[in-house]
Amino acid sequence: MPELPEVEVICRGLQNHIIGRRIEAVHCSGKHLRSPVDCTGLSDELCGQSINSLTRRAKYLLLQFTGGAALILHLGMTGNMGIFKKGSKTKKHDHICWTLDNNTELRFNDTRRFGAVHLFPAEEASKGVKAFFAKTGPEPFSRTCSTKYLFNRAANKKQPVKNFIMDSHTIAGIGNIYANESLFRAGINPTLPASSLTEKEWKRLLTVIRKTLKHAIQCGGSTISDFVNASGDGGYFQMNFQIYGKNGEQCRQCQETIQKITIGGRASFFCPRCQNYVD
Repeated sequence: MPELPEVEVICRGLQNHIIGRRIEAVHCSGKHLRSPVDCTGLSDELCGQSINSLTRRAKYLLLQFTGGAALILHLGMTGNMGIFKKGSKTKKHDHICWTLDNNTELRFNDTRRFGAVHLFPAEEASKGVKAFFAKTGPEPFSRTCSTKYLFNRAANKKQPVKNFIMDSHTIAGIGNIYANESLFRAGINPTLPASSLTEKEWKRLLTVIRKTLKHAIQCGGSTISDFVNASGDGGYFQMNFQIYGKNGEQCRQCQETIQKITIGGRASFFCPRCQNYVD
C-alpha cells in the first residue's frame, strides 16, 4: 500500500503538470472502487474548472478547484495517478480519466480497486474537507508533531509503540514499512507499550521517523510490488531497507538473525539484539 513517501512522490510529480490546467471532460470505467464513483457528479462539478492546488494530507491527495470544489483521493493498495497524452492507449485498470486543456489526461489506475475518490461540491467543500480530516493526527514534519506531543499522547497507552505510531489519529501517514524501519533505526522494541518510552526515546524516534521518511521521498518511495510514480517509474528506497522483509537474514549492525512476528495483524521485523526484543 502506498504510504506517506509514495503519495508525496506522486503529489510532487503531478503538481507541475496539472496545477492551472482546466478540466475538459471526465470519463469513468463504470466499476466501483472502494465505493461507487459518481462520474456524473465529477463531470458536472469539475468540467470547466481549473485545478488550483494539489497537496498531500496523510496518505491522501487533495485537489482544489477554482470554482471551490475539492477532490480527496486515496490510492488504496494498488492505486496510482499519472499523466498521459490525450488519446493514448489506456490500461485495463484505468478507472477515472480527467481530460485536461493541454491535450493530456490525468488517470487514476487501481488494479484491486481499494482506492477511493471523494467529491466535495463547492458549496460544502470547505466544511467537508475539514470534517474529513478532523480526526487525522499531525503530519510527521509539522511543529505540532513534537516530542512533547507524542510523549503526552502516549501516556497510559498500553498498545505496542509500533501500533501507536501507525495510528493515523496519532501521526498522519506512517504505514507498516516505515514504522518497521524507524523503530529499528531508533533501536526501539516494537512491542513495548507506547507509555513506557521516555521523553528522550520519543525525541530519538521522532528524529529517525523524519529522516527515514525524508530519505524515502528522495528515493522516490519504495517499490514492493507495483508502485510507480506519476511518471511511471518505480521508487528505490527498498534498496535501503535495513529490517523490513528481512526475516532470517543477518542484521547489518550486529549480525544477529532478524526475526518476524505479528503485531496488530501486521508483519513486524526486528533484531533481538539491536532492539532488545523480549518475548
